[in-house]
Amino acid sequence: MRHHRFEFRLGLLFIALWSAVWLWQNPGALGDRVRPADVERYVSVLETAAIPPDQRAELARRVRTWLASDDGRPVYMLNLLRYYNELLSFPGAPTDAGTPVEANRRYEAAAGPLLLARGGYPQYAGVVQGPNLFEAHAGLDHWDRVLLVRYPNRRAFMEVITDPKFLAVVRYKFAALSVTLTPTSVEMTIPDLSWLCGALLLIAYLSIGWRRAARRAPAATEHSAAAPRRVAVRAGMGASLSARYRTRM
Repeated sequence: MRHHRFEFRLGLLFIALWSAVWLWQNPGALGDRVRPADVERYVSVLETAAIPPDQRAELARRVRTWLASDDGRPVYMLNLLRYYNELLSFPGAPTDAGTPVEANRRYEAAAGPLLLARGGYPQYAGVVQGPNLFEAHAGLDHWDRVLLVRYPNRRAFMEVITDPKFLAVVRYKFAALSVTLTPTSVEMTIPDLSWLCGALLLIAYLSIGWRRAARRAPAATEHSAAAPRRVAVRAGMGASLSARYRTRM
């Protein structure tokens, strides 16, 4: 044990770091839930946000219902996005945003750091290749972008969208895009198989190297301990031969 103190302490450090990140990404494990007072605070902020008026009341109602059933688990927010042909006009809408694509880029550049600060990040982001292959309903077709964003829990999502810095730029998103937000709970998530394979091979490589090194250690120790004895024996033999030679002389 004494010979492996560094490795033991390093292992404990890695376990502590992993545990901290896991708790940061899963605060519900510690009982973090949205309380009724929090719900009212969040809704009151949304009711005055720069959101198209025809959507504001419905958003507040649905958010209230969604938060009332908070289970503390991570949220995977599906974003289905469709660009408008030109910027949408509504009270508080930006007038200096350029094209819808430029307006959304401005929003995403500002919202990204706010998202990460609350533990959220895009699990997937992509550009749609074409119209739906199945389901040709006009309202459910011709998307431009799809995002799947992971939030540690519902509180984290609400903290992001009620942050004053977020509210200052979200108007660019609503002016640029028709937005469908669908909160989901994860049943299964699988990383890219090439990265998964690489991680498993790396673990196998390090494990094999560690086992081989552990097997060699006793032999190396025995060899090191035997070396002084061999030197002493050779020295003794040399002295004996020298004495015999002097006797003959």
